[in-house]
Amino acid sequence: MGGYWTRTNDPEIDLVGADREPIANRITFVGSVKWLEQRPFDPHDLGRLLRHRAQLPGAADDVALVAVSRSGATAAGVRVLSPEDLLVAYQD
Repeated sequence: MGGYWTRTNDPEIDLVGADREPIANRITFVGSVKWLEQRPFDPHDLGRLLRHRAQLPGAADDVALVAVSRSGATAAGVRVLSPEDLLVAYQD
């Protein structure tokens, strides 16, 4: 797992899951981290993540979308994780 961005930060993808590094054969998910306590991951954020996924080499349209958010999400079509979910996954 890592991130992906260009020198211009367009695209800028906070989370990229892949089968191996440094060069992946298969992208398994892309995601965004929103750390605001008062603003959930919303349709605007989802649109940006979709645009950026389309710019990621090797990421097909069916690659899973993930949002890590302190305030949940109002957008459909994305798996939402809390910071606590990440801590649990890290400890496993």
